[in-house]
Amino acid sequence: MARFTEVFWQLAYHLHANESVEQKRGLGSDLCPAARGTNLGHSHRTCVLGQHDHQSTPRRHRGAKKNGPQAIGRSRGGCTTKIHLVAANDRCALMLKLSPGQAGDAPQGRELLEAGGLAPPDCLLLMDGAYEGDETLRLARQLGYTPIVPPNPNRLNPWELDHVAYRRRNEIERLFRRLKGYRRVFCRYDKLDVVFTGFIVLALIAEGLRVSVNRP
Repeated sequence: MARFTEVFWQLAYHLHANESVEQKRGLGSDLCPAARGTNLGHSHRTCVLGQHDHQSTPRRHRGAKKNGPQAIGRSRGGCTTKIHLVAANDRCALMLKLSPGQAGDAPQGRELLEAGGLAPPDCLLLMDGAYEGDETLRLARQLGYTPIVPPNPNRLNPWELDHVAYRRRNEIERLFRRLKGYRRVFCRYDKLDVVFTGFIVLALIAEGLRVSVNRP
């Protein structure tokens, strides 16, 4: 009886937690070496705990790899992502684009302008000082926009800024302020750009619906 109890506890020690309770009818060849009275060394014990020979980890335990674009870059604030928006007003965003934190604003803005195509007649394009480069201004005029942007103080021939029209640029800042009210946008919990962009679009839809509900 004592010998049977010892063999039983050795068998229980070597069984894996995920091993099925049901066994095949012929148990003689499937029992662990401990149940057959075989002395296990440390090196042999590691190859029989939980898995049979040439058996890999079950597929359900493998984490799905998240592959795809990740616009995450290191800037002075750490690992950050920039959101570039083209908006009609403080509630309506037309296009958006993500870029790593260390990327320049002007190239991303030009890509958005090219994606938007030709502008409607007499359309003002209000931009901050990051987009006052000659290449960006030339592209905006080719597409039919009237750029309103403050010139760099170091320019030899600065232009006169329309301050009255430029006041409306605070609308895009108010839109960004509403987006940053969503913690998932402010902190970027999502790894992939496609997931992060999807939640930004969802937040913009929620803000648009809030306006329609509150409107009398």
